[in-house]
Order: sequence, then C-alpha cells, then structure tokens
Amino acid sequence: MTCIEARGLRKRYRGKVAVDGIDLTIPPGRIVGLIGPNGAGKTTTLEAILGLVSFEGELKVLGRDPWRERTALMRDVCFIADVAVLPRWMRVWQALDYVEGVHPRFDRAKAEGFLARTDIGRTSRVRELSKGMVTQLHLALIMAVDAKLLVLDEPTLGLDILYRRDFYISLLNDYFDHDRTILVTTHQVEEIQDILTDAIFIDRGRIVLDGSIEEIERRFVELRPRLDAVEAARALGPVHEHLLMGLSVMVFDGVARERLEPLGEIRRPGLADLFLVLLGKERTQRQETER
Repeated sequence: MTCIEARGLRKRYRGKVAVDGIDLTIPPGRIVGLIGPNGAGKTTTLEAILGLVSFEGELKVLGRDPWRERTALMRDVCFIADVAVLPRWMRVWQALDYVEGVHPRFDRAKAEGFLARTDIGRTSRVRELSKGMVTQLHLALIMAVDAKLLVLDEPTLGLDILYRRDFYISLLNDYFDHDRTILVTTHQVEEIQDILTDAIFIDRGRIVLDGSIEEIERRFVELRPRLDAVEAARALGPVHEHLLMGLSVMVFDGVARERLEPLGEIRRPGLADLFLVLLGKERTQRQETER
C-alpha cells in the first residue's frame, strides 16, 4: 500500500493559493524531505496530510482520507511540530502517563529507555527544560509509539548544531526501519540531505522536483569546465551557470557524464545547491510566463 498519494492537491486561504494542484506518491519505508523556503506550502501540505485542514483534489494517507477518517488515521501517524505543544506546567512523568492513557500503541518502557539517555528528570516540568530537552522529550514520546508514518515539521528549528545532530542520529538509530516512513519538512537542506532516500522541492505551492536521491544524483551533474572548454560546455545547455573565483560553474540536467568529463572537473551537486538552482530557474520561468 502506498503511504501517501496525492493528485491535484490544492488548498486556498481567503482566495490565496497555498498549495497549487500538486501530485506526489510516497511509498512506505522511505525518508522523504519536503524542502522549500518559508511560505512555499510545506506546512499546508503537511496539515492536509494530517487531516488538520480540508482540501481540494484527491489525497490518501495509509489508504485513508485524512479529512474524513482522521481519528482512525492518527492511530498510525505521529507528528512533531516546530513549536512545543506540551503544557508548560506538565511534569515529564505526567506526559508519559498522558500518552500511555490515550494512545493504544505507546510503549512506556521504550520511552523511559530513550529518556534514560538524556539529562531530563522525570519530575521536571516542561517549563524547566531547555528547547533542546523539550525536543528530546517529544522525540522520546513519539518514537515509543508504533506508528507507520512519522511527520516532522521543521523539528530542529532553533536548536544548536549538537542537538540537531543528536536528533537525527536518534531518529535513524531508534525509530526508522524499512517499514516505517518519515516525512520531514525543512528549509535547512544541509542538515538532512545525508539521511534522505527521497527529496521533494516545493515553491509557491508547486512541486519543482520529486525523486529518489539516486535518481537526482544520476540526473544532475555539476561541471567546472577548463577555460578552453567553456563554450563547448555551454553548447550542451546547462540549466544554470555562475562564476566562482572567476571560473565558470555549470549545472546540467540529463546530460551524460561521458560528454562532460572531457571538458573539465565534474562533481555531484549538493542538494542545497541544487535546490537554489531549480528554484531560481522556476521563478524565472514563471516571471517570463506572467509577462
């Protein structure tokens, strides 16, 4: 069964289009990055997937309509937002009691085991914890639920680099297996690109790129041509070119490496660089179309 299937997914707020007819298919057992700048439609897409907002088009999550079957869906889905949602007066042990009481698939012993590796005291109140500790507490509660889909919306926003690293290490080591699916949104591409199996670029409510990391790496190539080969490289139609210390750097889409290798040094473009290239191209094309 497909984990998430969307066709023509659209959402408007007071006449403004937040999600503009997107199509996507996410199979189970993948770690998918939904990547875009602020205001791109990432959070709205997640809200539709989680059944928090109505939508136009077709959307199935784990075989269910999230808007009409949200209660049943939430038995198989967990969510961590970019803001703390635990009451500040609540003590850690009370949070454990609460989740144990409301979720039939919560494993308290597993949550206790996760917390034992942190400095979080069981009698501490949420308001006494640092932002990093609150995130660790959220993660412990979520990872102890036997869910098929984990949705993360900017989960490490505001955390320092050590907490961000530990967050994703814990996620991979203690939660992910090849039956579960993780969908994470972020505009900080660099911190998640090494853990993803798939990437979806979104801008202004539309999908700019959707594919597995392997497909993306095969498709895009960065070339730093020799000075005497710049014009020959341009003749092959790069999708982007810029200067770096006076030398050309070009990005190609779908051009065989064998054709580029004689012209200079080729590299695999980083996901963050590719994101900037494709968003810039998409916005230029839209501006030209709107003229």
